[in-house]
Amino acid sequence: MNIVKASIGTDKYKTSVIAGKNSIVVDEPLDKGGLDLGFQPQELLAASLASCTAITLKMYADHKEWTVNSFQVDVMIEQSDDKSTTKFVRKISFEGKLDEKQHTRIVAIANACPIHKILLSQIAIDTILI
Repeated sequence: MNIVKASIGTDKYKTSVIAGKNSIVVDEPLDKGGLDLGFQPQELLAASLASCTAITLKMYADHKEWTVNSFQVDVMIEQSDDKSTTKFVRKISFEGKLDEKQHTRIVAIANACPIHKILLSQIAIDTILI
């Protein structure tokens, strides 16, 4: 199990996030009172889906020895006004030569990425104050 740690100090909403030996900064934009020093939390969620999709597609294309130079995955999060429903819009483009059958396969492989599966699963969050 990977543990991700977030810590926030006195710098408004600037948050340091550490996972293993890697770190990033998360923040809110200026118009929300933050310092705009890093990703917004929602952007990290979209980034998880986008990057997982890109990695999954690259792994599959490499395994199949497809002629693809690059994949680009754009993800937007759309929420209803009352925040009761959320939709991820994922757009995939690539540079390379693939036929129609491979195009169809790209969508299936994208839908098999681990983060996609997590987001579609039943999710529970246990909060423990220590």
